[in-house]
Amino acid sequence: MTSPAVDERVPDVVTPFTLGPTWKRGPDGRFLLPTYTLGWQCLAWTKTYLQHYAGKPWQYTPEQARLTLWWYAMDPETNRFLWRDGVIQRLKGWGKDPVVASWAAFEFVGPCRFDKVADEEGNEWGVRPGQPLGIQHPAAWVQMAAVSQDQNRNSMTLFPSIFTRRALEEFRIDLGKEIIYADKGRARIEAVTSSPRALEGGRPTATYANETHHWLEANSGHEMAAVIERNATKSADGQSRTMAITNAFEPGEDSVAERTRDAFEAAEAGRAADTGLFYDSLEAPPEAQLTEAWIEPTLKAVRGDSTWLDIPRLKVSILDIRNPPSRSRRFWYNQIDAAEDAWLARYEWDACKHEELQLADGDEIVAFFDGSKTDDATALVACRLSDGLVATLGVWQKPANWPSPSSPGFVPYQVPREEVDGVVANTFSRFRVLAFFADPGSGKDDDGEMYWDTYLDRWGQAHGKKLLLRAVTAGPKAHAVRWDMRNRRNQETFTDAVKRTHEDVLQRTLLHNGHKVMRTHVINARRRTNEWGITIGKEHRESAKKIDLAVCVVGARMLRRMVLNSPKNQKRSTVRGKGRVVVLR
Repeated sequence: MTSPAVDERVPDVVTPFTLGPTWKRGPDGRFLLPTYTLGWQCLAWTKTYLQHYAGKPWQYTPEQARLTLWWYAMDPETNRFLWRDGVIQRLKGWGKDPVVASWAAFEFVGPCRFDKVADEEGNEWGVRPGQPLGIQHPAAWVQMAAVSQDQNRNSMTLFPSIFTRRALEEFRIDLGKEIIYADKGRARIEAVTSSPRALEGGRPTATYANETHHWLEANSGHEMAAVIERNATKSADGQSRTMAITNAFEPGEDSVAERTRDAFEAAEAGRAADTGLFYDSLEAPPEAQLTEAWIEPTLKAVRGDSTWLDIPRLKVSILDIRNPPSRSRRFWYNQIDAAEDAWLARYEWDACKHEELQLADGDEIVAFFDGSKTDDATALVACRLSDGLVATLGVWQKPANWPSPSSPGFVPYQVPREEVDGVVANTFSRFRVLAFFADPGSGKDDDGEMYWDTYLDRWGQAHGKKLLLRAVTAGPKAHAVRWDMRNRRNQETFTDAVKRTHEDVLQRTLLHNGHKVMRTHVINARRRTNEWGITIGKEHRESAKKIDLAVCVVGARMLRRMVLNSPKNQKRSTVRGKGRVVVLR
């Protein structure tokens, strides 16, 4: 199979990258809606009691209406909300503040908690039979949270204009700049800023976090987010929820938005428990360019239903060379760019994804193994000789919920060598492995021996004769598979492979099938300089963000190149009549 060439043509219609149930479609092509949701009543209530301006009833766009239906989706067996917290990530100007303000108003004085199921007799809201009907919270306490007064002002200044006269009179709403009361103080909406200690102990019934891409350690954003989570957790009815709105964050700032996206992707990859996080995003596809031809169709895709955005004006801003490309991608493409020292950006790696490609039994492959004992991950990646597809064969790392050293009966995590050994055996059983290099790492077992040496020796003895390449060909350290990356010559070889793999990704000649943990490790990898050029490394030595699958990707691509250029393979190809040999440089 040949690798697909980079397609520079701009499609007439750009298909955005999406996250969240809002964008899922059924077999008929129509958007899917939740089967049981309080959102129908929210749509009816907001149209009755809210307004865009005097005389014009509140009306969501179809996209916003779907968001409302999904955010208020419930479990029909327990009548509890499906999600306990959520994130809406959109480009600037999409209208996040008005949508959140409408939900806050519903939580403030609307029928926002389950009461009963609608029956055949009908109801004043027109909710269909079988759907939940709500009741007003007896002591609503809604918080609009931000790390600065300026952030909160966008949301708080909306309330005086969105409540209709009927709402003001019927619910006896007393409008204030920082606190809004209803029903003589029984219900309230308040603006809160970065004072975590003042927030501690509150029992809000709903919290809306504004611009969490600005919530940093330096402005108490992390502590504030933690307090909000604790307060919501201890709510009396267990139904207090948090919704955050954000633009695409700047990687490397360690904002609350970045941590939340990382947590969501970890759950998606199976690396962490699914805690009920609703994440909805509409982003430019990986292949979208910041060129004049791409900008307009891309903006039309990522703006969703926010047709009020002036595309010609945004286009001029993107083309203005005074605006950094990374900023345009974040603000207008809603695309998470790379940290300054990142090896690859998310969209660069995602552009090489081909989910339909999978390894098949009998494929000719090479494989690279990166071993560790405890802190780092242990990983095994294959690269198919025919098309260069890289695929994860195994990854082992300490689970996110592993007990801390201070826990009673604490036992340190160790990579399960027997399980890894079984995966290696299965690899040689399923595929025709032409090269297999294994870095043993630096960990030692309880006897002071290198943690992986016994297994590397076993693998070399069992499979070495089948391999076209040997890791170390001569001398006292000759070995079929042991390839120690601490060796200076190997470091130089690997550094060159990092450069070539990076080029392969940018040219889209590297293929992968979208393995989510592999993607995370690639995104975590940072550029590091050594005497031979640019290699990859972790953020810092103690970072919990692993990169071992990225190391294996580089190693596997390196092995494929070495095999294709090897005399043994050239001779083998000639004998088998495969045609002329192409040397990869």
